Amino acid sequence: MTRILGITLFLLATTSIRAEAQTAAKSLAERLGYARDARLVIVHADDLGMTHSVNAASIKGLESGLVTSASIMVPCPWFPEMAEYAKAHTDADLGLHLTLTSERVFYRWGPVAPRDKVPSLVDANGYFHLNWTDTTHIDAKEVELELRAQIERAIGMGVRPTHLDSHQYRLFENGKDIFESVLRVAHEYKLPLFVVRDWFAGRPYLESSLGPDDLVADHTVTIEPGVAPQKWADFYTAALKNLQPGVTVFIIHLAFDDEEMRAATRERDTWGAAWRQRDFNFFTSERFRALVRDENIKLVTWRELANAPK
Repeated sequence: MTRILGITLFLLATTSIRAEAQTAAKSLAERLGYARDARLVIVHADDLGMTHSVNAASIKGLESGLVTSASIMVPCPWFPEMAEYAKAHTDADLGLHLTLTSERVFYRWGPVAPRDKVPSLVDANGYFHLNWTDTTHIDAKEVELELRAQIERAIGMGVRPTHLDSHQYRLFENGKDIFESVLRVAHEYKLPLFVVRDWFAGRPYLESSLGPDDLVADHTVTIEPGVAPQKWADFYTAALKNLQPGVTVFIIHLAFDDEEMRAATRERDTWGAAWRQRDFNFFTSERFRALVRDENIKLVTWRELANAPK
């Protein structure tokens, strides 16, 4: 009886210690010097390097101070322009938008690694697949090889990335082996990987693969095709007014609705020229600036998160 009582007390004590440790652990907001219930936002522009139009709009967004972060697609045709910008603007919070698909019908790109080294990643014409389906066999080792090639090209051309993320979330949504490939690469280059706590319930392998030193954002917001164009600003306004405490990453897509962007995305409207112009219009607007001020939202960057005290 005494032995059972001792074991019970030990288990209760252990549970209490764990609970206290979890309570005592600082949130990302606290590590950055804010209150635990502070609402922090990274305004993150995707797809830099895709076209000149994307680059020009994203640079303007970054220089407005309202777009705080962005990530670059190394395999895309306009990557060199962004590499030059990154070299000249070392304070810009620029990560790498690791890319393994080429989803546009008339505007394509392929791997940085030699095609014969990554055959599972390319179609019959040597481009990345338009999409990954249940019948697309993707080799995790080839994924890792291509990711390293993209990072090495970026570094070799003068980019000093602040973080890594994934085009179309492919590296997060396609199983444990693919996710562990990108996680190994992130650890090797000592770069934070964009992972969100809200994803854990649907993809438990994400949480189980992460270590105690991996950064995890709390929430993410991205607009979906079901939102009508005239409701664009209303969607973002509601999202900002209803922010939860912690770090929320707004994933946005910027470009100008010009001839180049319309041609590159003409097969469908989703994430096309008009879509990206609407994102640009909102996130560089006085309405957004006022919301940030009035809602006491703190705009932060990936560099700040990476440099936050443990």
